[in-house]
Amino acid sequence: MDTLSYKTVSANKATVEKNWVLVDAKDEVLGRLASKVAKILRGKNKPSFTPHVDCGDNVIIINASEVKLTGNKMTQKQYISHSGYPGGQKTTTPEELFSKQPIKVVEKAVKGMLPKNRLGSELYRNLYVYEGSEHQHEAQKPKKVDLNSIK
Repeated sequence: MDTLSYKTVSANKATVEKNWVLVDAKDEVLGRLASKVAKILRGKNKPSFTPHVDCGDNVIIINASEVKLTGNKMTQKQYISHSGYPGGQKTTTPEELFSKQPIKVVEKAVKGMLPKNRLGSELYRNLYVYEGSEHQHEAQKPKKVDLNSIK
C-alpha cells in the first residue's frame, strides 16, 4: 500500500466553500433545531470539516416565533444575566422573552451550542434569525434544508 498517496486535506479560509442555507423553524423543538443549526454553522456536516477554521454555511432561520419548547420549559426554564454589580443578577423565562423578542430565544439556544472562543464568535455572525417567514437574503439564493435529513 502506498501511504504517500493518502493526504489529509486541511481546509483554510481561502479553500472553504460557504453556502447559504434556509431553515424553517415552524413547529420545531428548540433544542433539536439549535443543535442541528449549530452543526451546519460549524461545518460538521461537510467532509472538509476542520476544527480550527470557519468552514460552515451561512444559516437563515425563519418563523422563529413559532418554535416549540417541550414540557414545562416555557415557564420553568430560566435565562440568567448579571450586570457585574452587586445584586445585579436578573432572570427571565422563555415565556417573557417570547413576548418581547422571540428571535432572542432561538439565538441564545444556538449560541450556547457553539464554541466559547473567537471562532465561536465568528461562527455566530453567520446566523440570521427572522420572526416571520420573510427575510432579506433572497439575492443569496439560499437552499431550503430539511433538518431531519441532518444527522
